[in-house]
Amino acid sequence: MNTLSSPSGAEHAAGSPVRLGALVPLTRPGWAGAGRHLLAGLDLAVSEVNDNGGIGGRPLELVVRDTAADPERAAAAVDELAGLGVAAVAGEYHSVVARAAAARADALGVPFLCSSAVLDALTEEPTEWVARLAPAQSRGWRIYADFLLGVGRRRVAVATQPSVYWASGTRVLRDHLASHGGTVVELDTDALSPEALCDALVEHDVTALLLLVGHPEPAVPIVRAVRGDGRLAKILIGAPAGQPEFAEWAAALGEDGAGIPFLRYLPERLGPLGERVGRELRELLGEAPSFVAFEGWDTVAVLAAILRSHGTDRAVIADSWPRVAIEGTRGPIRFSRAPGIGVRQWVWPPIQVVDRDPADLDRFRILHTG
Repeated sequence: MNTLSSPSGAEHAAGSPVRLGALVPLTRPGWAGAGRHLLAGLDLAVSEVNDNGGIGGRPLELVVRDTAADPERAAAAVDELAGLGVAAVAGEYHSVVARAAAARADALGVPFLCSSAVLDALTEEPTEWVARLAPAQSRGWRIYADFLLGVGRRRVAVATQPSVYWASGTRVLRDHLASHGGTVVELDTDALSPEALCDALVEHDVTALLLLVGHPEPAVPIVRAVRGDGRLAKILIGAPAGQPEFAEWAAALGEDGAGIPFLRYLPERLGPLGERVGRELRELLGEAPSFVAFEGWDTVAVLAAILRSHGTDRAVIADSWPRVAIEGTRGPIRFSRAPGIGVRQWVWPPIQVVDRDPADLDRFRILHTG
């Protein structure tokens, strides 16, 4: 298991460090691009905390573990981090991995602030030990379904792979579209080649294809096949899970990757804090920061506020989720109980449906907000 430390400005604070564990997918089969952005946001915020005196004069230290999208590896990392004495665990992008981490954190009594995973059932039972910044999948994907209905796409196919996350998303879409006269057809990408999938889209006469699959495989070959099939020229390709957000999508697909709507969790306009953090993230990453990088920064901002106000006792940290009230990069952050959600939840982050502009692949067009 990789052992990494944050290159934060710890020299600006004195005393023994306050340690935070960080779970991040940095290697395949994890989505390494998302992990890089998440870690950049976490690191930047830790550096700022230390530049401003740390936690009561003690430096904040990030202890990073690469989950590689492996739930068992994430659970083992929580065990290890708990043994290292971290005050809390933060991060993770993949929902099935975050679910494993949340279960272990709950069992061990370690606070876990999940940055970027959206699966509604992050824990089997309600818990006080886990909180989440990302919106629940049921909310975001219903907003995406509203977008589809608004542009007249009611006959929808979903290209899927076996996963609790994809199955949950399919259920959200089916239920919401069905209540408005829509239909959802499931196409198993493990059983269908990209070419056979194109034939199925024609056979079912669908008006939209949603990619509920991994990136780059099989998402990239599917997009290329659909874009190259003249029978499907009018079909809308969508990716609610956000695959087109990252630069490697545009690098792999070029113009074929434009015009594919996806969900991201940013406001229409960032405020002064978001603008400032966005500039620093861009400099750190060498490219435009994704919403995942902002989620990383906000995660540390929340935990630093709790640590400064309430100290490092784990039970006290977990008990403090309902008392959080800070300004994040994307708006005011407060946690509460949401119906059907077992963890403390930011209700709600801003949600957009956007796509890459065919005329400028580096520009995102806001298509719908919720």
